[in-house]
Amino acid sequence: MIDVVAIVGPTASGKTALSLELARRLNGEIINGDSMQIYRDMTIGTAKILPEEMDGIPHHLLDIKDPEDSFSVAEYQKLVREKIEEIRLRGKLPILVGGTGLYIQAVLFDYRFTEGPVDHRLRDSLNEELEKHGSEHMHKKLMELDPESDIHPNNTRRVVRAIEILMSGQEKGDRSLALSPMYNEVIIGLDIPRDILYERINERVDVMMERGLVEEVQSLRQRGIKDAQSIQAIGYKEMYSYLDGQWTLEEAVQKLKQNSRKYAKRQFTYFKNKLPIFWVNALADTEKNLQEITAFLQENDRSCRIDRLTANQSQVEK
Repeated sequence: MIDVVAIVGPTASGKTALSLELARRLNGEIINGDSMQIYRDMTIGTAKILPEEMDGIPHHLLDIKDPEDSFSVAEYQKLVREKIEEIRLRGKLPILVGGTGLYIQAVLFDYRFTEGPVDHRLRDSLNEELEKHGSEHMHKKLMELDPESDIHPNNTRRVVRAIEILMSGQEKGDRSLALSPMYNEVIIGLDIPRDILYERINERVDVMMERGLVEEVQSLRQRGIKDAQSIQAIGYKEMYSYLDGQWTLEEAVQKLKQNSRKYAKRQFTYFKNKLPIFWVNALADTEKNLQEITAFLQENDRSCRIDRLTANQSQVEK
């Protein structure tokens, strides 16, 4: 039988609604698969589901860290794998839902981590270099050290960490990916035309502003939270720039929409290149999608599933 189902897709593609319906139908419990929804007091900017919207379905790994805390994919991997076993022991189906591709991948596949000792002097030096010369300079430095790196230039935290690893003599990268899956899993992806997705993203940002995103960020800022990992999330860094007087509110909102659209594009690229996904049409009738997914889940033979995944992937790419 299927051990775990994952529902993935870009921001604003409809993952939450589909996951709730699937959990009702399959006696499931939902595990958060978004790297920023683990933080408390960051609800509006992360589009976190509210308790009254859960409809009695258990949700796990939401609000488990304070915004000041650091959090790693290795820690996430451990926590989620523990939750998967807990849920299965209760006779329920674990449903992993989110848009952070690396986190989903690290849980479902034999993704291993190695960490060498931190060279604080080197780390401080690199952070000073970032502050002085900017993210573009640091990404160029990374590409000189590792031309095959696929870290996005805007992900400055990962760029600096990768440079630190390479310069400190640790092995290339702090992760190695084995192709073998850890579970008998099915990954469902929500596919949606880019123009419609971008409209949804713009509308979502407008709703966030109406619900009090500025006030939420202001509350974090008043607590003295400034350089934390959580504040690098899209939605928070733009509002910090507004509150720090770098941008007008209108400029910050436009930048937030732009960064969200770019992030959605990167999510699509990651999902379609890195994960074996069964794609469904995000704009299709929910019942139709549920029927397709249920039928797919009933095909428990892995080789048959891989054949269908390959055919489905080719259809999406066309």
